[in-house]
Amino acid sequence: MAKLYQDIDKSILKAIPNPTKEAYEIKIKIPEFTFLGVKEQPDFATIFLTFYPKNKIIELKSLKEYSFHLRDITVSYERLINIVYDHLMEVYEPDRLRIMMICNPRGGISSKLTIDSDWEARGGNEKFKDWVGHSGDDNWSVLM
Repeated sequence: MAKLYQDIDKSILKAIPNPTKEAYEIKIKIPEFTFLGVKEQPDFATIFLTFYPKNKIIELKSLKEYSFHLRDITVSYERLINIVYDHLMEVYEPDRLRIMMICNPRGGISSKLTIDSDWEARGGNEKFKDWVGHSGDDNWSVLM
């Protein structure tokens, strides 16, 4: 029986204490992100996380286990990015979280989805503004 988005287990995600109260940015790349599309065919994407921690940071091993867990989940990528965003916000309570998901082409069409907790539409204050006026891809090609 297929596992659906309701079966995604956020308890896999573990937090560790932030070692400082000073501001800093964490960038994480998940280059081999896979899941089952709505037709139960494998979909592939690269996920980029930009994370401004408060009291907790992401334990990378648990993030890896969480991403592996999603390989057997049947879900659309539009729903998936929203679920991952919600889980990361709930578990880590960051000052800012930006997720960019770049899906590999399927049938000659590729897509890129982005969510940023800084957006006013997401309840943010739009205090960072680094996403305004560009796609955000340029920074990743240099850093990753």
